[in-house]
Amino acid sequence: MTAPAHLRVLIAPDSFGDTLSAVAATEAIARGWSAARPDDHITRAPQSDGGPGFVDVLASRFGTVVTETVAGPLGASVSARWLHDTGGEVPTAYIECAQACGLHQLGGGPTPRTAMAADTRGVGQLVSAALARGAGRIVVGLGGSATTDGGSGLVEALGGTTQAAARLRDIDLVAASDVENPLLGPLGAAAVFGPQKGADDVTVARLEERMTQWSRVLSSMAGRDISGDAGAGAAGGLGAALLALGARRVSGATLVAEATDLATDVAAADLVITGEGKFDAQTLRGKVVSALHGAAAAAGARTVVLAGQVTLPAGEIAAAGIASAHAVVDIAGSVEVAMNDAAVQLARLAESVAGQWAA
Repeated sequence: MTAPAHLRVLIAPDSFGDTLSAVAATEAIARGWSAARPDDHITRAPQSDGGPGFVDVLASRFGTVVTETVAGPLGASVSARWLHDTGGEVPTAYIECAQACGLHQLGGGPTPRTAMAADTRGVGQLVSAALARGAGRIVVGLGGSATTDGGSGLVEALGGTTQAAARLRDIDLVAASDVENPLLGPLGAAAVFGPQKGADDVTVARLEERMTQWSRVLSSMAGRDISGDAGAGAAGGLGAALLALGARRVSGATLVAEATDLATDVAAADLVITGEGKFDAQTLRGKVVSALHGAAAAAGARTVVLAGQVTLPAGEIAAAGIASAHAVVDIAGSVEVAMNDAAVQLARLAESVAGQWAA
Protein backbone atom coordinates (compact mmCIF):
# COMPACT_ATOMS: atom_id res chain seq x y z
CA MET A 1 0.00 0.00 0.00
CA THR A 2 1.07 3.58 -0.52
CA ALA A 3 0.62 6.61 1.70
CA PRO A 4 1.43 10.32 1.60
CA ALA A 5 4.77 11.44 2.98
CA HIS A 6 3.00 12.88 6.00
CA LEU A 7 -0.11 11.33 7.49
CA ARG A 8 -2.45 12.77 10.08
CA VAL A 9 -2.85 9.77 12.36
CA LEU A 10 -5.45 9.47 15.10
CA ILE A 11 -4.61 6.81 17.70
CA ALA A 12 -7.74 5.88 19.63
CA PRO A 13 -7.77 2.37 21.10
CA ASP A 14 -9.82 0.85 23.90
CA SER A 15 -8.03 -0.95 26.73
CA PHE A 16 -6.32 -4.25 25.96
CA GLY A 17 -8.07 -6.30 28.63
CA ASP A 18 -6.06 -6.51 31.85
CA THR A 19 -2.72 -5.99 30.10
CA LEU A 20 -2.84 -2.35 28.96
CA SER A 21 -5.10 0.57 29.74
CA ALA A 22 -6.36 2.60 26.80
CA VAL A 23 -3.96 5.38 27.76
CA ALA A 24 -0.99 3.00 27.92
CA ALA A 25 -1.99 1.33 24.65
CA THR A 26 -2.21 4.73 22.96
CA GLU A 27 1.29 5.65 24.09
CA ALA A 28 2.72 2.31 22.95
CA ILE A 29 1.16 2.62 19.50
CA ALA A 30 2.31 6.22 19.16
CA ARG A 31 5.86 5.27 20.14
CA GLY A 32 6.03 2.43 17.63
CA TRP A 33 4.38 4.35 14.80
CA SER A 34 6.67 7.35 15.24
CA ALA A 35 9.73 5.10 15.11
CA ALA A 36 8.84 4.13 11.53
CA ARG A 37 7.13 7.34 10.41
CA PRO A 38 8.57 10.21 12.48
CA ASP A 39 7.11 12.92 10.28
CA ASP A 40 3.48 11.90 10.71
CA HIS A 41 1.28 14.12 12.85
CA ILE A 42 -0.15 12.02 15.69
CA THR A 43 -3.20 12.81 17.79
CA ARG A 44 -3.76 10.72 20.91
CA ALA A 45 -7.37 10.00 21.90
CA PRO A 46 -7.70 6.87 24.09
CA GLN A 47 -11.27 5.56 24.28
CA SER A 48 -13.49 3.43 26.52
CA ASP A 49 -16.92 1.81 26.45
CA GLY A 50 -17.43 2.30 30.18
CA GLY A 51 -15.30 -0.62 31.32
CA PRO A 52 -11.78 -0.59 32.80
CA GLY A 53 -9.97 2.62 31.89
CA PHE A 54 -13.13 4.74 31.77
CA VAL A 55 -11.86 7.22 34.35
CA ASP A 56 -8.31 7.40 32.97
CA VAL A 57 -9.55 8.11 29.45
CA LEU A 58 -11.80 10.96 30.54
CA ALA A 59 -9.23 12.30 33.00
CA SER A 60 -6.78 12.72 30.12
CA ARG A 61 -9.10 15.46 28.83
CA PHE A 62 -10.80 17.14 31.80
CA GLY A 63 -11.82 17.01 35.46
CA THR A 64 -10.12 16.24 38.74
CA VAL A 65 -9.35 12.70 39.86
CA VAL A 66 -10.53 11.88 43.39
CA THR A 67 -9.26 8.82 45.25
CA GLU A 68 -11.40 6.98 47.80
CA THR A 69 -10.88 3.92 49.99
CA VAL A 70 -13.88 1.64 49.49
CA ALA A 71 -14.87 -1.99 49.84
CA GLY A 72 -13.48 -4.20 47.11
CA PRO A 73 -15.45 -7.06 45.54
CA LEU A 74 -14.65 -9.42 48.43
CA GLY A 75 -14.87 -6.82 51.20
CA ALA A 76 -11.21 -5.90 51.67
CA SER A 77 -10.49 -2.19 51.25
CA VAL A 78 -9.26 -1.01 47.85
CA SER A 79 -8.19 2.35 46.48
CA ALA A 80 -10.61 3.54 43.81
CA ARG A 81 -10.55 6.67 41.67
CA TRP A 82 -13.41 8.65 40.17
CA LEU A 83 -13.51 11.85 38.12
CA HIS A 84 -15.07 15.08 39.39
CA ASP A 85 -15.92 17.54 36.64
CA THR A 86 -17.15 20.98 37.66
CA GLY A 87 -16.60 22.62 34.28
CA GLY A 88 -20.11 22.15 32.93
CA GLU A 89 -23.56 23.36 33.89
CA VAL A 90 -24.01 20.50 36.36
CA PRO A 91 -21.20 19.12 38.56
CA THR A 92 -20.64 15.62 37.23
CA ALA A 93 -19.08 12.49 38.72
CA TYR A 94 -17.71 9.80 36.42
CA ILE A 95 -17.44 6.49 38.25
CA GLU A 96 -15.85 3.34 36.87
CA CYS A 97 -17.39 0.32 38.57
CA ALA A 98 -14.29 -1.79 37.91
CA GLN A 99 -12.29 0.54 40.15
CA ALA A 100 -14.26 -0.86 43.11
CA CYS A 101 -15.41 -4.31 42.02
CA GLY A 102 -13.27 -5.25 39.03
CA LEU A 103 -11.87 -8.69 38.34
CA HIS A 104 -8.39 -7.29 38.91
CA GLN A 105 -9.40 -6.46 42.50
CA LEU A 106 -9.92 -10.11 43.45
CA GLY A 107 -6.26 -10.63 44.35
CA GLY A 108 -6.17 -13.82 42.29
CA GLY A 109 -8.05 -15.68 39.61
CA PRO A 110 -11.85 -15.87 39.75
CA THR A 111 -13.42 -19.02 41.22
CA PRO A 112 -16.95 -20.26 41.91
CA ARG A 113 -16.52 -18.96 45.46
CA THR A 114 -15.56 -15.45 44.35
CA ALA A 115 -18.33 -15.46 41.75
CA MET A 116 -20.89 -15.97 44.54
CA ALA A 117 -19.24 -13.69 47.11
CA ALA A 118 -18.25 -10.61 45.06
CA ASP A 119 -20.49 -7.59 45.54
CA THR A 120 -20.88 -3.97 44.47
CA ARG A 121 -20.83 -2.20 47.86
CA GLY A 122 -17.73 -0.26 46.86
CA VAL A 123 -19.52 1.21 43.86
CA GLY A 124 -22.28 2.42 46.16
CA GLN A 125 -19.63 4.02 48.36
CA LEU A 126 -18.22 5.86 45.35
CA VAL A 127 -21.70 7.11 44.50
CA SER A 128 -22.07 8.31 48.11
CA ALA A 129 -18.74 10.14 47.85
CA ALA A 130 -19.88 11.84 44.65
CA LEU A 131 -23.13 12.93 46.30
CA ALA A 132 -21.18 14.32 49.26
CA ARG A 133 -19.20 16.51 46.85
CA GLY A 134 -22.36 17.91 45.33
CA ALA A 135 -22.57 15.99 42.07
CA GLY A 136 -25.84 16.63 40.28
CA ARG A 137 -25.06 14.14 37.54
CA ILE A 138 -23.49 10.74 38.17
CA VAL A 139 -22.28 8.60 35.28
CA VAL A 140 -21.41 5.01 36.15
CA GLY A 141 -19.25 3.16 33.62
CA LEU A 142 -20.13 -0.54 33.58
CA GLY A 143 -17.78 -3.35 32.64
CA GLY A 144 -14.95 -5.53 33.90
CA SER A 145 -16.70 -6.43 37.16
CA ALA A 146 -16.12 -9.54 39.26
CA THR A 147 -19.67 -9.32 40.56
CA THR A 148 -23.03 -10.91 39.79
CA ASP A 149 -25.08 -9.45 42.63
CA GLY A 150 -27.57 -7.44 40.60
CA GLY A 151 -26.30 -4.28 42.25
CA SER A 152 -27.61 -5.34 45.67
CA GLY A 153 -24.35 -4.24 47.28
CA LEU A 154 -24.66 -0.78 45.75
CA VAL A 155 -28.23 -0.41 47.02
CA GLU A 156 -27.19 -1.57 50.49
CA ALA A 157 -24.27 0.89 50.59
CA LEU A 158 -26.67 3.73 49.72
CA GLY A 159 -28.85 2.88 52.72
CA GLY A 160 -31.26 0.31 51.33
CA THR A 161 -34.00 0.47 48.75
CA THR A 162 -35.99 3.39 50.18
CA GLN A 163 -33.06 5.60 51.13
CA ALA A 164 -31.12 4.86 47.93
CA ALA A 165 -34.09 5.93 45.83
CA ALA A 166 -34.55 9.08 47.91
CA ARG A 167 -30.86 10.06 47.69
CA LEU A 168 -30.82 9.71 43.91
CA ARG A 169 -34.28 11.06 43.15
CA ASP A 170 -33.07 14.45 41.92
CA ILE A 171 -29.79 13.21 40.42
CA ASP A 172 -29.25 12.74 36.68
CA LEU A 173 -28.10 9.13 36.92
CA VAL A 174 -26.52 7.57 33.83
CA ALA A 175 -25.52 3.96 33.19
CA ALA A 176 -22.77 3.94 30.55
CA SER A 177 -22.47 0.57 28.87
CA ASP A 178 -22.56 -1.04 25.46
CA VAL A 179 -23.76 -4.36 26.90
CA GLU A 180 -27.37 -4.96 25.90
CA ASN A 181 -27.99 -8.18 27.85
CA PRO A 182 -31.05 -8.43 30.11
CA LEU A 183 -30.74 -9.35 33.78
CA LEU A 184 -32.12 -12.88 33.62
CA GLY A 185 -32.38 -15.87 31.29
CA PRO A 186 -30.06 -17.49 28.75
CA LEU A 187 -28.75 -14.09 27.63
CA GLY A 188 -28.65 -12.68 31.14
CA ALA A 189 -25.86 -11.68 33.49
CA ALA A 190 -25.32 -15.05 35.17
CA ALA A 191 -25.58 -17.24 32.07
CA VAL A 192 -23.44 -15.13 29.75
CA PHE A 193 -20.93 -13.44 32.02
CA GLY A 194 -20.89 -15.69 35.09
CA PRO A 195 -18.41 -18.19 33.60
CA GLN A 196 -15.99 -15.31 32.86
CA LYS A 197 -16.13 -14.50 36.57
CA GLY A 198 -15.33 -18.00 37.76
CA ALA A 199 -18.82 -19.50 37.95
CA ASP A 200 -19.27 -23.16 37.05
CA ASP A 201 -22.64 -24.56 35.93
CA VAL A 202 -23.88 -25.07 39.50
CA THR A 203 -22.82 -21.56 40.49
CA VAL A 204 -24.44 -20.02 37.43
CA ALA A 205 -27.73 -21.67 38.45
CA ARG A 206 -27.38 -20.35 42.02
CA LEU A 207 -26.59 -16.85 40.77
CA GLU A 208 -29.61 -16.93 38.45
CA GLU A 209 -31.88 -18.00 41.31
CA ARG A 210 -30.53 -15.29 43.60
CA MET A 211 -30.95 -12.59 40.99
CA THR A 212 -34.44 -13.76 40.09
CA GLN A 213 -35.45 -13.06 43.69
CA TRP A 214 -33.57 -9.75 43.76
CA SER A 215 -35.15 -8.65 40.47
CA ARG A 216 -38.54 -8.62 42.21
CA VAL A 217 -37.17 -6.07 44.68
CA LEU A 218 -35.73 -3.94 41.87
CA SER A 219 -38.96 -4.10 39.89
CA SER A 220 -40.87 -2.98 42.99
CA MET A 221 -38.46 -0.03 43.33
CA ALA A 222 -38.91 0.91 39.68
CA GLY A 223 -42.66 0.34 39.58
CA ARG A 224 -42.23 -1.95 36.59
CA ASP A 225 -40.37 -5.11 35.58
CA ILE A 226 -36.86 -4.05 34.66
CA SER A 227 -35.34 -7.53 34.33
CA GLY A 228 -35.75 -7.61 30.57
CA ASP A 229 -34.44 -4.12 29.91
CA ALA A 230 -31.45 -3.82 27.58
CA GLY A 231 -28.35 -3.30 29.67
CA ALA A 232 -29.88 -4.62 32.90
CA GLY A 233 -27.37 -7.46 32.85
CA ALA A 234 -24.34 -5.18 32.50
CA ALA A 235 -21.64 -5.55 35.18
CA GLY A 236 -23.31 -8.57 36.71
CA GLY A 237 -26.71 -6.91 36.97
CA LEU A 238 -25.43 -3.61 38.36
CA GLY A 239 -27.13 -2.09 35.33
CA ALA A 240 -30.49 -3.34 36.63
CA ALA A 241 -30.02 -1.66 40.01
CA LEU A 242 -29.11 1.64 38.36
CA LEU A 243 -32.13 1.41 36.06
CA ALA A 244 -34.36 0.71 39.06
CA LEU A 245 -32.95 3.83 40.71
CA GLY A 246 -33.94 5.93 37.71
CA ALA A 247 -30.85 5.78 35.52
CA ARG A 248 -30.96 6.17 31.79
CA ARG A 249 -28.72 3.89 29.81
CA VAL A 250 -26.38 5.32 27.17
CA SER A 251 -23.67 3.83 25.00
CA GLY A 252 -20.42 4.06 26.92
CA ALA A 253 -18.38 4.36 23.74
CA THR A 254 -20.62 7.16 22.45
CA LEU A 255 -20.52 9.01 25.77
CA VAL A 256 -16.72 8.93 25.87
CA ALA A 257 -16.47 9.93 22.22
CA GLU A 258 -18.71 12.95 22.81
CA ALA A 259 -16.98 13.92 26.07
CA THR A 260 -13.57 13.86 24.38
CA ASP A 261 -14.78 15.56 21.16
CA LEU A 262 -13.68 12.57 19.12
CA ALA A 263 -15.60 13.71 16.04
CA THR A 264 -13.28 16.69 15.62
CA ASP A 265 -10.21 14.45 15.85
CA VAL A 266 -11.64 11.95 13.34
CA ALA A 267 -12.55 14.69 10.87
CA ALA A 268 -8.93 15.88 10.86
CA ALA A 269 -7.39 12.40 10.35
CA ASP A 270 -6.19 10.57 7.27
CA LEU A 271 -5.80 7.33 9.21
CA VAL A 272 -7.45 6.08 12.40
CA ILE A 273 -5.68 3.42 14.46
CA THR A 274 -7.82 1.70 17.05
CA GLY A 275 -7.77 -1.60 18.87
CA GLU A 276 -8.57 -3.76 21.89
CA GLY A 277 -7.57 -7.01 23.54
CA LYS A 278 -9.37 -9.33 21.13
CA PHE A 279 -10.75 -8.38 17.72
CA ASP A 280 -13.62 -10.80 17.14
CA ALA A 281 -17.24 -10.89 16.01
CA GLN A 282 -18.35 -9.01 19.15
CA THR A 283 -16.12 -6.09 18.19
CA LEU A 284 -18.34 -5.14 15.29
CA ARG A 285 -21.46 -5.02 17.49
CA GLY A 286 -21.28 -1.64 19.15
CA LYS A 287 -17.88 -1.67 20.81
CA VAL A 288 -15.33 1.14 20.63
CA VAL A 289 -13.62 -0.20 17.51
CA SER A 290 -16.90 -0.51 15.63
CA ALA A 291 -18.10 2.98 16.59
CA LEU A 292 -14.76 4.53 15.74
CA HIS A 293 -14.53 2.79 12.37
CA GLY A 294 -18.02 4.01 11.48
CA ALA A 295 -17.04 7.58 12.27
CA ALA A 296 -13.80 7.26 10.32
CA ALA A 297 -15.55 5.87 7.27
CA ALA A 298 -18.06 8.71 7.31
CA ALA A 299 -15.19 11.20 7.44
CA GLY A 300 -13.30 9.54 4.60
CA ALA A 301 -10.48 8.20 6.79
CA ARG A 302 -9.17 4.64 6.73
CA THR A 303 -9.10 2.42 9.80
CA VAL A 304 -6.38 0.06 11.00
CA VAL A 305 -6.99 -2.24 13.97
CA LEU A 306 -4.20 -3.39 16.29
CA ALA A 307 -5.35 -6.02 18.79
CA GLY A 308 -3.91 -8.53 21.19
CA GLN A 309 -5.50 -11.28 19.12
CA VAL A 310 -7.44 -11.19 15.85
CA THR A 311 -9.97 -14.00 15.44
CA LEU A 312 -12.30 -12.38 12.91
CA PRO A 313 -11.84 -13.89 9.42
CA ALA A 314 -10.07 -11.70 6.88
CA GLY A 315 -13.14 -11.70 4.65
CA GLU A 316 -15.32 -10.23 7.38
CA ILE A 317 -12.68 -7.61 8.17
CA ALA A 318 -12.57 -6.55 4.53
CA ALA A 319 -16.35 -6.62 4.24
CA ALA A 320 -16.57 -4.25 7.21
CA GLY A 321 -14.39 -1.78 5.29
CA ILE A 322 -11.46 -1.93 7.70
CA ALA A 323 -8.16 -1.43 5.91
CA SER A 324 -6.32 -4.07 7.93
CA ALA A 325 -6.15 -5.78 11.31
CA HIS A 326 -3.00 -7.00 13.04
CA ALA A 327 -2.40 -9.09 16.17
CA VAL A 328 0.21 -8.48 18.86
CA VAL A 329 0.45 -12.23 19.43
CA ASP A 330 1.74 -12.70 15.87
CA ILE A 331 4.71 -10.39 16.34
CA ALA A 332 5.32 -11.53 19.94
CA GLY A 333 5.33 -15.21 18.98
CA SER A 334 3.08 -16.37 21.83
CA VAL A 335 0.13 -15.26 23.93
CA GLU A 336 2.33 -15.36 27.03
CA VAL A 337 4.89 -12.91 25.64
CA ALA A 338 2.13 -10.73 24.17
CA MET A 339 0.55 -10.35 27.62
CA ASN A 340 3.64 -10.19 29.81
CA ASP A 341 5.44 -7.67 27.60
CA ALA A 342 2.35 -5.97 26.19
CA ALA A 343 3.54 -2.39 25.78
CA VAL A 344 6.81 -3.32 24.08
CA GLN A 345 5.16 -5.85 21.77
CA LEU A 346 2.34 -3.46 20.83
CA ALA A 347 4.91 -0.79 20.00
CA ARG A 348 6.78 -3.31 17.83
CA LEU A 349 3.56 -4.16 16.01
CA ALA A 350 2.74 -0.49 15.43
CA GLU A 351 6.25 0.11 14.06
CA SER A 352 5.90 -2.86 11.72
CA VAL A 353 2.49 -1.72 10.42
CA ALA A 354 3.74 1.85 9.99
CA GLY A 355 6.60 0.49 7.92
CA GLN A 356 4.08 -1.15 5.60
CA TRP A 357 2.31 2.18 5.13
CA ALA A 358 5.65 3.76 4.27
CA ALA A 359 6.43 1.13 1.68
